[in-house]
Amino acid sequence: MAELAPSVLGADFSRIADEIASADDAGIKILHLDIMDGHFVPNISFGPAMVKTINGLTDSFLDVHLMLSEPEKYFEDFAKAGADAITFHLEVHPQPSEYAGQIKKLGVKAGISINPDNPVEKTLPILELFDFLLIMSVYPGFGGQKFIPGSLDKIRTARRFIDDNGLGTKIMVDGGVDAGNAEEVAAAGADILVMGTAFFGAEDRGALARQVAGYTQSLEGRNS
Repeated sequence: MAELAPSVLGADFSRIADEIASADDAGIKILHLDIMDGHFVPNISFGPAMVKTINGLTDSFLDVHLMLSEPEKYFEDFAKAGADAITFHLEVHPQPSEYAGQIKKLGVKAGISINPDNPVEKTLPILELFDFLLIMSVYPGFGGQKFIPGSLDKIRTARRFIDDNGLGTKIMVDGGVDAGNAEEVAAAGADILVMGTAFFGAEDRGALARQVAGYTQSLEGRNS
């Protein structure tokens, strides 16, 4: 069964408390928080203060995605702010083992992410160290981009490896995921589907969350 994780960047920040409450009412249990520094990606979002604010508005699991050039400098700050998981990029730390350990010592789950131009095979040898694998299905930095179809093969490859090796790593997919392609993404093997504008722009957010929850990993997605 797949799970929907709204990206808060897609929310109306002038009504952030109402937006978070609406996600709660829709049955959402995970919120995805994109942190951008203007260096690793060409955009800037928000920092620990906003994470702390959101943490005070909901009991949802807060998945903090650090798109930063030096993410390790901020692990502790985001953990203290209320992050339940912290994800950083393999592009920043190609040897990520020690950083996974740093995150877990803070009592937070660890995630590793890859951009569309990076082969998913690079993550496989270190997946046992991570609770989440975040596959970017667009180039990070801006919302509203179209899903890159080649991401489906990455999801399938990671799914097979995780299942074959009995790992507990969850596959998260972020970028261009919406009601039109969510079933295909879930069938390929994704556990968690990140949606920004697709969720916060939906007329019935609860119906969308239930729709995604009804999708399962197909035999084709797991074994093709």
